[in-house]
Amino acid sequence: MNPKQKNIRRLMLATEKMDGAYYFYSRKKGAKENVMALLYALDDGEPHSQQQICRDWLIPKTTVNTNVKELVKAGYAALQEENGKREKAIVLTEKGKAYAARILRQIYKAEQTALSRTLEKFSPEFIDAMDYFCGCLCQELEQAAVQD
Repeated sequence: MNPKQKNIRRLMLATEKMDGAYYFYSRKKGAKENVMALLYALDDGEPHSQQQICRDWLIPKTTVNTNVKELVKAGYAALQEENGKREKAIVLTEKGKAYAARILRQIYKAEQTALSRTLEKFSPEFIDAMDYFCGCLCQELEQAAVQD
């Protein structure tokens, strides 16, 4: 295996481990992984459309739709009209904000600690580099998918 391929495998393994860590945390907290991702997306205090969440978080539309319905039914989220837009925005209710805070608190703490430890050793530019790499990879895979 050439050095470039080894580095790509290291990156892919690292991202899979990170995804797996969120998955196992979700399961231990009794939440579906995609519900956790949806709560995380909505916990920024801004209204989001289902389409925006699908695009930003790469969660299938049917999954987002199902999870939104579950959150609305549980009283954790509400759908609200947005000025002139056909699609309703999803927002956390007060009950949902409390639930998200409770379930995400340890995630945020772990993320902050991991980032602090990482920044002691590496430049903050690694975040920009990772973001750039992910954008390039998504673009290349989208192109490759339509070529075959």
